[in-house]
Amino acid sequence: MKNKFITFEGVDGSGKSTQMEYLNKELLKLNIPFISLRDPGSNKLSESIRGILLDKNNIELSNISESFLFLAARAQLLEKEILPALAMKKFVLCDRFTDSTLAYQGYGRGLSIDLLKILNDFATQDIQPSLTFIIDIDEKTIFERLSDHSHDRMESTGVEFYKKIREGYYQLSMENKKRYFIIDGNRSKVEIFDEIWKIFIDRYRIMENNE
Repeated sequence: MKNKFITFEGVDGSGKSTQMEYLNKELLKLNIPFISLRDPGSNKLSESIRGILLDKNNIELSNISESFLFLAARAQLLEKEILPALAMKKFVLCDRFTDSTLAYQGYGRGLSIDLLKILNDFATQDIQPSLTFIIDIDEKTIFERLSDHSHDRMESTGVEFYKKIREGYYQLSMENKKRYFIIDGNRSKVEIFDEIWKIFIDRYRIMENNE
C-alpha cells in the first residue's frame, strides 16, 4: 500500500518550495491532515546541521563530510517528524529528501551513487516517498535565478554543477516512473501547480475521499 509521503525535488531556484506551499494551501482548504517539512531541517538538530551545510565559512567542507551531515539530519527528521506523521495517516510533504543526496553529492560531486543509495536506505530505514515531483528548469533559467540573489555555500558552486544535478534527476526519474514526475518549471507558477494538483488528486483519489 502506498504511503502518504510526497517530496519536491529540483535544483536550487527551480521553484519547488513555492509549489509545495501551493499544495499546503490546497490541503488546508480541504481540511486534510498533513505536515510540511524541509530536508535538512524541521527540528532543532537538523536545523543546526542545515546551518553548517549552508554556511559560506565552511567552504572547505569535504564532499564526504557534506554527505554524512545530510544523512544525519535526514535520519533525525525521519525519526522525529516523518514516521510519527505517517503513523497518524497524515500526508507528509517534504522539500527535498534522499534524491537530493543522489543528485547533488552523487551526480554533482561525483561520489558513488551505489554507496549513497545504501547509506540513504540506512539513514531512512528504507522509507521512501510514494510520489516525487522534480521541478525542472533549463540552464538559462538556472543561471538567471542564481544570479538574482546572494548565494549560500551550496549555491556558490556554479551553473556547470547544476547541469550535472539536473541530468542526475533525469537519470533517477527513469528508475521508477510510477514515483517520479518531471514537471516543466519554465512555465507560470499556476500552470505548474495545475499539473501537480492533477497528478496528486489522481494518485491519492483526493476528491473522491472528500465528497
